[in-house]
Amino acid sequence: MKSIKLLSCLLLLTLLVGSCKKDKDKDVIVPPSGSCEESHLPIVFVHGTLASSDTWSLQYMRFESNSYCSKRLYSFDYNSLGGTNVELSLDTFIDKVLKETGASKVELVGHSQGGQKGYSYCSDSLRAKKVAHYVHIASNGQAKPAGYYGDIPTLNLSSADDAVAGVTTITGASNVSLTGKDHYEVATSVESFEAMYKFFNNDVAPKTLDITKESAPVISGRAVIMGDNTAVGAATVKIFEVDKSSGARSTASPQFTLTTSADGNFGPVTLNAATYYEFEITTTDPTDRVVHYYREPFIHQDDLVYLRIIPKTGIGASILGNLPKDDAQSVLAVFTANQAVVNGRDSLVAGGNLLSSATLSPASATNIAFFMYDDGNGVSNFTEGALFSSFPFLAQQDIFFPTAPAGSIQLRFNGRNQFVPNLKSKTDGVIVAIFN
Repeated sequence: MKSIKLLSCLLLLTLLVGSCKKDKDKDVIVPPSGSCEESHLPIVFVHGTLASSDTWSLQYMRFESNSYCSKRLYSFDYNSLGGTNVELSLDTFIDKVLKETGASKVELVGHSQGGQKGYSYCSDSLRAKKVAHYVHIASNGQAKPAGYYGDIPTLNLSSADDAVAGVTTITGASNVSLTGKDHYEVATSVESFEAMYKFFNNDVAPKTLDITKESAPVISGRAVIMGDNTAVGAATVKIFEVDKSSGARSTASPQFTLTTSADGNFGPVTLNAATYYEFEITTTDPTDRVVHYYREPFIHQDDLVYLRIIPKTGIGASILGNLPKDDAQSVLAVFTANQAVVNGRDSLVAGGNLLSSATLSPASATNIAFFMYDDGNGVSNFTEGALFSSFPFLAQQDIFFPTAPAGSIQLRFNGRNQFVPNLKSKTDGVIVAIFN
């Protein structure tokens, strides 16, 4: 799916970044001369299990901060819970990227299961001709570089502190072992960006490792079903400014009201870099749960703002289909998007409850999403659900967040604070707080 949307000329003028035009097949930005280098080959990123394209949000920003055009950055969504013909769909996607950009080849990057799919994709001799470089991240070891003949230059990134994949090697590839990076950080860290940038650019170092800060970042994104990444079309997305000290809406009316396309895409809109936001998503199906996403301020253009709908069928529903609908309590999830929460290294507290404990967050768990709700007795028992413990990257705690009186729940992750309102889980919906 396309993850780059048209930023209107009006918005670009507001940001003083020049004019734009529209490709006939895709909404893209054509920046003013000198602001980015269109000579770069397009990069195609492939996410891992239970993930979506927003895995790559920070890496998009870092490449853009180093003169890569946003229209040269693509990410591929697929069903990581058992989708078939993923390599065929990836081939169709890459063909579209080549057509849209006029490039002869792409740079291909795969993380975890996405690395398995990427390496497999390159094993076909015809497909291999479309790939200039391949980056294999936190995935399985291989006997030769990517390509039918092992002739695609390959970078293999791994980490001894990755409890999922560990240190891996690919014979004949450039193997880089990072230190202190969990399974997600091998994909999202600045060290990984630096290695990828140099790999794609003849060992030339990036000009900066920092993300360029913007006062009025333009954001766009996609609505999907959690887990299988099925697009959610015709959904309503309302964006509210919220008070940073309570999570309460600053105004009764949303700043923006958007409708997702058939592909699930929404935006672009221009936001304020100093403001905290709530994204409320409601579908056309009255049986779907309303979900309220709370975000830290955006610091840079972000084309990968993902809103996930609670699944009602399939494997995802077996985990999340029974979230309580109980107006006496809130149902809250915290998503640490770019890293796991590791006991002894990280601190995550929700409403005074420690989630980064040795029991819930050992390094071996690699948890990035924490679901909190009560089993119905109105008491926090701090037990973990059996279904959650059998799935990677997800955790659940029996914690009772009462909705009376109306107020806020404080979240604190590694020194960063967010506040969310204690919404009623039946009437209002599910709360998701994202630390990006």
